[in-house]
Amino acid sequence: MLYELRTYYVIPGRMQAMLNRFRDNTITIFAKHGMKVTNFWVDADESNNRLYYVLEHADKAARERNFEAFLEDPEWLELRRRTEQEGPMYEKIDIAFMKVAPFFKTE
Repeated sequence: MLYELRTYYVIPGRMQAMLNRFRDNTITIFAKHGMKVTNFWVDADESNNRLYYVLEHADKAARERNFEAFLEDPEWLELRRRTEQEGPMYEKIDIAFMKVAPFFKTE
């Protein structure tokens, strides 16, 4: 299993819109393309304007296939166009790929 940690540096004043977009639409579109979200977090210090989430993938090839299909999905393209009419929601995204440490057993 491959885990992808995504950190969004959200533009001040846009966090609620970003959370709404994920809650109301993006997670469903992810699922349509085989992308499983394991959890979401917001920074404990709200002034940091950071959103974190982890996606679970079978492997790197599945990640690439699924993400490419997501980015080309007409539903996603329309959602992004509509929700970013007032400008972008984030400044940048950091991505880290992780695997479970060999000593840690998940249930």
